[in-house]
Amino acid sequence: MTLWASVPNVTAAFHPSAFILLGIPGMQDQHFWIAIPFCSMYILALVGNGTILYVIVADRALHEPMYLFLCLLSITDLVLCSTTLPKMLTIFWLGSHIISYQGCLTQMFFVHAVFATESAILLAMAFDRYVAICRPLHYTSILNATVIGKIGLACVLRGLLFVFPFVILIERLPFCGRRVIPHTYCEHMGIAKLACASIKPNTIYGLTVALSVTGMDVVLIGTSYTLILRAVLRLPSRDAQLRAFSTCGAHVCVILVFYIPAFFSFFTHRFGRHVPPQVHIVLANLYLLVPPVLNPLVYGINTKQIRLRILDTFVKRRHL
Repeated sequence: MTLWASVPNVTAAFHPSAFILLGIPGMQDQHFWIAIPFCSMYILALVGNGTILYVIVADRALHEPMYLFLCLLSITDLVLCSTTLPKMLTIFWLGSHIISYQGCLTQMFFVHAVFATESAILLAMAFDRYVAICRPLHYTSILNATVIGKIGLACVLRGLLFVFPFVILIERLPFCGRRVIPHTYCEHMGIAKLACASIKPNTIYGLTVALSVTGMDVVLIGTSYTLILRAVLRLPSRDAQLRAFSTCGAHVCVILVFYIPAFFSFFTHRFGRHVPPQVHIVLANLYLLVPPVLNPLVYGINTKQIRLRILDTFVKRRHL
């Protein structure tokens, strides 16, 4: 009887039934007001990416490689911000700090898997621009519908395969009753730090994935845009150069906004003991929210064809 009675306690000590998401430590009094800009940005992300998807899907003339990649980007943006923002808003506005153990692991999995998928899609879009500018005569033969489908599938599978071990690494850890996460959402190292056992395998694997997968994406994206820049500088027309610089410059800025806060958050977990938790958590939220807001503007509305389709759609609805 005593043995069986002790089993639930052992189980609870090993894996808690739920975690407590604290929000932003030291700023609990400002949670209500902090949530307002986050909610506004979330609405903008939903409207912007939803509009891009609707316009591209509805218009067969836009079923080209560049726009199909943009569709994939909009889908990942919607999933990326929707994975964390609704729960964050319930923490800030409703005081709902509890998240189940399985729910926390599910959120962690989707946050990292979708981030890795979006990183791969940004690389695919950089390759698309490289082929369009540097190899225009071979564009349709290199990037046909079959190749685009395979690239999209590879982006998703890569994110799932590299992130799934995070779940296994967390499942093997005992927590000894520790369940307060000083964050607004569940991420791998945020959960692992609560464990009462060595998290060295988690740290090593996390660094390996960040440097070999996401880090390689950054290097290849940088290489693509460097080659594009060289091609642009050879254009005879000054106006064409300025337009290309403007477009590529906007793309690079959005890419930097996506990667810099992400790497800052990632390395702060491991080496940033002196970084204030408020700064860390705010930046960790921004890299999941700002790119989904900016991507529809920079990649979508900034593109003439999509801008004209959006205007035509609104004009038709107004007449109706």
